[in-house]
Amino acid sequence: MTVKQLTLPELVSACVDLGVPGVGLWREPVQQYGVEAAAKLVRDAGLTVTTLCRGGFLTAIDPVERAEALGDNHAAIDEAATLGTDTLVLVCGGLPAGSKDLHGARERIADALAVLAPYAAERGVRLAIEALHPMYASDRCVVSTLGQALDLAERFPAEQVGVTVDTYHIWWDDQAAAQIARAGAAGRIHSFQLADWTTPLPEGVLNGRGQIGDGAIDMREWRGYVEAAGYTGPIEVELFNDGLWARDGKEVLAETAERFVRYA
Repeated sequence: MTVKQLTLPELVSACVDLGVPGVGLWREPVQQYGVEAAAKLVRDAGLTVTTLCRGGFLTAIDPVERAEALGDNHAAIDEAATLGTDTLVLVCGGLPAGSKDLHGARERIADALAVLAPYAAERGVRLAIEALHPMYASDRCVVSTLGQALDLAERFPAEQVGVTVDTYHIWWDDQAAAQIARAGAAGRIHSFQLADWTTPLPEGVLNGRGQIGDGAIDMREWRGYVEAAGYTGPIEVELFNDGLWARDGKEVLAETAERFVRYA
């Protein structure tokens, strides 16, 4: 998503040219290109698919909507397995229309995980719950802290359900470092993502993720927390930013790689 203006072949080629060893993929462009074709494209280039994003949106109350969400997540798990990644990132969903029941929404996530986690494990895929900044609690994710994410994940085996640590969403939380240690001790850090926090946020706030080094977050500090917790997996950069998307994608990718080396 950092360079969504690139086609999948362009993205793969640019990663190879820059020496970037892996890529986190999003479902929509993969589906448009073809899941099997995308898997072959990345594999033939010698790249690793680090994660697939995203599953989730599991908070619906209506039985038909819940069944549709479970079906879509089963499909996402199958896509992850085909792509050869062991991690599906979950954005768990906001409050259903008319509801103000955060606790009930979180319990429905747990109910869905009880169905999805064993299915994913059979296919060699782990589910990684991503806590989103509280400003997204009503419409995108009722899981707002790593502590809440771990409370859900710990109902299931660590090899089935863990968490995504995303600097953009948790940098403000003075409990996050302790929760990273908690997650690491249990083997539940399944994904680590970087994005900076810049202000003012754009209208709609979704596309406000700043380029590494442009904002308020000390990336090395957060990398230190994750590595001290025992994480040795890939580090992804995930930027939703209209300004970056308007630029030449290969230039943005090269800049992002340079910023990663300088700041992370």
